[in-house]
Order: sequence, then C-alpha cells, then structure tokens
Amino acid sequence: MEQARTPGGVIVIPARYASARYPGKPLAPIRGASGTSQPLIARSIAAAHAARGDLPLHVATDDVRIAEAVRALGETPVMTPESCANGTERVAAALEALGIAPDYAINFQGDALLTPPAYVAALAEWMETHPDCAVATVAMRCSPSVYTHLIADQAAGRSGGTTVVTNATGQALYFSKRVLPFLPEGAEKGPLPVQLHLGLYAYRAEALRRYRALPPSPAELSEGLEQLRFLHHGIPIDVLTFDPPGWDPIELNNPTDLAPIEATLAARDIA
Repeated sequence: MEQARTPGGVIVIPARYASARYPGKPLAPIRGASGTSQPLIARSIAAAHAARGDLPLHVATDDVRIAEAVRALGETPVMTPESCANGTERVAAALEALGIAPDYAINFQGDALLTPPAYVAALAEWMETHPDCAVATVAMRCSPSVYTHLIADQAAGRSGGTTVVTNATGQALYFSKRVLPFLPEGAEKGPLPVQLHLGLYAYRAEALRRYRALPPSPAELSEGLEQLRFLHHGIPIDVLTFDPPGWDPIELNNPTDLAPIEATLAARDIA
C-alpha cells in the first residue's frame, strides 16, 4: 500500500503472542494496587496514553487473540505479518498497512508498562525539534537496585535488560544484553556508568523503510537486539539519557519480573 505523508507523530505498540521466553505475554494478567488484574497489553496502552495522549495509537500484532483484546479496550489493532522478525519491522509493517508515513513513529514496547511518561514525551519532543534525527531512543542511568537486578539475571543466565554505551555526542556506540561497561566487584557502591536501555524508540518513516530493506547484522543476530541493524549499516541512533525516575522501570522479560512489577504498581498506587 502506498504510504501518504501524515503530519505529526504516532505511537505503535508491537505485540506478538509467540514469545520464546514468555508465550502469550501480552495477555498475561498483572495485578495493580487495587488487587485487580489487567492484561499486560492494557497496562502498556494506558502507559502510552499517559505520556502523549494526543498522538494516535495503534497496536501492531499478528495474533487474533491479542487483536480481540485490543478491540475490547476500544483501541485499534493493526494486523501485521508473522514474518516480522522484531518490533521495529512490525512498526514498519503497521505503517505500511495503515498507509501512512508520519513525521515520526514511537515504538512503545508492549512489555514496558513502567516506562516513565516523561521519557516518552521527551523522545517525541526530540523528534519534533531535531528534524535531521533518523532514529532516537532512551536510556536511564542505572540505580544500584537496577544494576543489582541486571547482574543477578546475568549470573543466572537470564537477560534482564539491555545496556547501551554512547559516545561524546550522545549517539549509540553499542547495545548489549550483557551489562556494559564491565565494572569490578564493589564498583556499584559509587556512581554507576551503566546505562539501561529502555527499548523505547522513535523513527522517521524513511529510516523504517530502509531498515526493512537491509539484511540483519551479525551482532543483531548474536545479541538478539534489533537496533544493532541500524548501527551496522551506518544509521546513527541518538540516545536521550535520564536519571532514574524514582522507581525501577523493569520490563516484563521473564516470568520472574512479574513480582517486582506488581510491587512497583502497588507502591505507585496504580490500580
């Protein structure tokens, strides 16, 4: 479908059912402060609306069960191919299915329900005020508790999050599921140079078209990190780095993440 230029931005939440680590994750019930459970996709949609409720929102999926859940919430699902290798490809496919080429598209991760609204708003503002930026994303300076969580997952052979290393101008040098940079034992007692990548992206429509046409990079396939394709092919990624928001914005990557996420919802009084 030919894509018509659409002024302004959109938010797209990619959501697939067949997650290797957590099958059916978008429909996983998550209990809030009231004791009531809502599916992950409902909580992710609410978090995205809280950040930029003025932007159109679409959920990109390949599963009718997720699409039905999204419609029941009064939102718009967009059916995308099962062949999409990752969320970035799914966002690109959603724009194609919708027939739109917005000024920018925000990829709000479907498992990142604790993403601070201010981070999303800042990312949108960055794209609105930096027209030459092709791709941007967000990182957070690691708090000691987040660092401990990442190291514990790494020691247990789990991927609890992604870290990013940036250059002097704030552009990404590398992303990894390992905790980078390496810190000697005891270093976590001082200021931490570790930046947790939150998986929140904004792209120009042209950058998404290029991405789908480019082959995956060796590092992307090894790490399982879609954003490394941009870097491999010379497309820079601006990284907006923030201080911790006052809570740990843990993503639902593994079933073991459920308890700390529910504890955070309770502590923040989110029903």
